[in-house]
Parts: sequence; C-alpha cells; structure tokens
Amino acid sequence: MTLPSRKTLLANGISLLLLAWLYGGDLSDGLRARTAEVSAFTEPPSVGRPAVVLTLTVLALCVGLWGLLRRRTDTFKGYRLLPIVLVGALFVDLVFAERKMPLGSTDLASMSLQYFSEQAQQRATRDSVPADPALLSSLMGELGRPPYLIRGQPAQGFTLQVRQDCEGPVSSAPGLQPGTLIYCVAPERKGAWITLVGLPAERRFGTPDVLSVGGEVRFMLVQPLEPEGLTPEGEPFREAGVGLDGGAEP
Repeated sequence: MTLPSRKTLLANGISLLLLAWLYGGDLSDGLRARTAEVSAFTEPPSVGRPAVVLTLTVLALCVGLWGLLRRRTDTFKGYRLLPIVLVGALFVDLVFAERKMPLGSTDLASMSLQYFSEQAQQRATRDSVPADPALLSSLMGELGRPPYLIRGQPAQGFTLQVRQDCEGPVSSAPGLQPGTLIYCVAPERKGAWITLVGLPAERRFGTPDVLSVGGEVRFMLVQPLEPEGLTPEGEPFREAGVGLDGGAEP
C-alpha cells in the first residue's frame, strides 16, 4: 500500500489551514467581543457557527489521519472531507453575508459624525456657530445607535458633550463612553470641532478612544456662514491640526 499523493496531502493541508485561520479567528472574535470593554461590531459576532465548523474540521481531520495511518491511497473518501467542510462552510458564509451590514463600525461612526455636523452647520449664522447644549442635543434624534459593543452589549445611544474655548479638536477622551460626540467650540463661537468617541479604525477591541484613521483624529469642522449666506464647503473629514483659518493649530 502507498501513501496518498502529494496533491491530496496539499489539498488537505491547505483546507485545514484555511479552516483554522478563518473560523478559529471568527470564534476568537465572538468570544472576545463578549468580554472586551469596547468592540467594533454592531452586534455580537456568532460563536455557534464557527464552533460547528471547527468541530466538523476536527472530525474530518481525525478521519484523514486514520486513513493516513492505515496507508490508504487517494481512493479513500476520507481525504475529501476537509475540502468538503471548507467549501460547505464558505457557501454558508456567502448565504449569510447577504444579511449582514456591508459597512463596518468606522464607516458607520463616520457617517453619524458627518450627519451631526451637517445638522449643526445648518444652524450656524454669519457671525457664529451654535453652542447651546439643548439645541445641539435636539439634533441627535436621528443618529440611531452607536456602532459599537460595550461588554458584548450594543451601545444604547449617542450622547453629547459641549466644550467651550477650544483651540482644536479633542485628540483623547479618557473616561467617556463610545458614542459620545464632543462638540468643541472655539473662542467667540467662531467655529467648532466635532469628534466622536469609539475606537481607532485599526483596533477592533480595547478601551474607548477618539475615532481616528491611520493615527489621525477624524473630525468635522463647523464654521460661520460665508458672507453670501452659503454653508462653507470643504472636505468631508479634516485632518487633525488644521485651524479655522486653514493654517496649522499650535
């Protein structure tokens, strides 16, 4: 009796590595999201589905090892089980993927930040930006729920913190919960920077921090209206360190 061909061994090895990587990672994410202080998910990731796939993977591996120890050739059907489990699991994932939200937490948080800034910008005048906490809080009704989990549970809603006499956007916010919008008003209400507490785009788990991408704080700038009475136009998101006049903040 001879061993299975190199092609069969390679197919089984690749299938095993992919199953362990994909579904071992999914299971790890599902378990960690239930205990982490903050997770960048809109709902807890499934634990049951990757656990079932990994169980089938172990069973298929045991059957394949049994055939290998018995020196079965390529005709042994047990060598086909790992590739079958991989293809079947990916097909089920494809079916369930149609029901998932296509946007991640960073994208959804950025959309909420931009929507709130647009609402605030509409209340700006030629001389100043809005700064009344009651007025600004009334603009949050349609923001929905922050796209983060707190200890495995969905964050309940956005909150607002208004700060006065700021020199730029907030770059850190220790002690604040995910979904906190920080509205930082410049002296004499000549502008306002809006940031959001969540997680940096590069992290899926951890402690709450100001939303950032590539190490740059993601914020929106609200400005007084132009002399013509039009809303100022600009980039959807600005880089940290850009002042109200277009120059760099000290």
